[in-house]
Amino acid sequence: MASSTPYTVRWGILATGWIAETFTKDLLTNPATRDVHDIRHEVVAVSSSSSQQRAVDFINNVKAPSTTKAYGSYYELVADQDVDIIYVATPHSHHFQNAMLALEAGKNVLCEKSLTVTAAQTRKLIETARAKNLFFMEAVWTRYFPLSIKVRELITSGAIGNVYRTIADLSIGRDAPEGKIDFPDSNRMVNTELAGGALLDLGIYALTWVFQSLYHTQPEDEKEAPNVIAAINTYQVTGADETTSIILQFPKHKSHGIALTSLRVSSDPDEQGTAGAAIRIQGSSGEIQVLGPAYRPTGYKLITRDSAGKAELVEFTIPKDPERDWGHGMFWEADEAARCVRDGQKESKTLPWSESIVIMEVMDEALRQGGVTYPEVISTDVFDPQSPLNTGKR
Repeated sequence: MASSTPYTVRWGILATGWIAETFTKDLLTNPATRDVHDIRHEVVAVSSSSSQQRAVDFINNVKAPSTTKAYGSYYELVADQDVDIIYVATPHSHHFQNAMLALEAGKNVLCEKSLTVTAAQTRKLIETARAKNLFFMEAVWTRYFPLSIKVRELITSGAIGNVYRTIADLSIGRDAPEGKIDFPDSNRMVNTELAGGALLDLGIYALTWVFQSLYHTQPEDEKEAPNVIAAINTYQVTGADETTSIILQFPKHKSHGIALTSLRVSSDPDEQGTAGAAIRIQGSSGEIQVLGPAYRPTGYKLITRDSAGKAELVEFTIPKDPERDWGHGMFWEADEAARCVRDGQKESKTLPWSESIVIMEVMDEALRQGGVTYPEVISTDVFDPQSPLNTGKR
């Protein structure tokens, strides 16, 4: 008989930026508001690499319990015996060193996307998690949305026949005069020292929809890594990719994926959905159009030959905790991580290790074809506990 007491997972938050704040506020919402009753989350510690005060300020900002510990170094966080799992929320340039620090300390890890800078780093992290018998997952929150689950179910049920093509775009229009992009050169979106560029930050979501629809839904014994053709424009100021277009070909399945991302144009210029669906999953007898931004979709349309112009928009809302007046949608990936830890699973079936590797290999190849390179300190797959990415000292 299943226990009536929710399983509690104790989280440590590594970094104190806006994505960490958003995720932590979701952790602190009441799971019952999203009809979850089998697990619960507890935030027990937060760490900044620069100062304990930043961690204290973070705890106050998110209204975490007063018992939450504040650390001024990542080393203290990974050594805390009260922490079950660590959420790595640093820029993706830091993910390999930070996640490895946590894994080497024996901690389960949920690591933000893009998982790493290179596929070699991803493979090394997975090897370490496997050797140490730890849970490890890439935090692609979109995969765990009820909407995403429903779309995958429609595909596998044959609702649109054989799926032959997916077109997915996530772009933000930040074009500026004189060839500039409207970010400071030091901003993580364009700074190659932080693995900046459209692909690793935005394009991962376009690829998520390509992989959800054309790869993840393939039968396990027929999984096929794609051929990759990419075109990249680099930003003249920093060398990061500003516009990237990737064609993925799955020859055995006769399907193509087109993943688009840019810092120059927007997939939704007025942010009202006027531009139409940025994700179209096309099959032999219809298509699924996913509405809203690729990372946080709001609804879908199922359009078949029988729709006769009457395809309805099926909308999905993200539940809010009325007491906290908050609900962003990142709690679903946290729920998945908690259940995996509870059940002794080391990887999520919704985003298994093998799939994270293939996605990183696609991005590796696209960046190679586009001539984009990153500094050795963020692209090495050699773990260094004293790396400046762990100590915060550059």
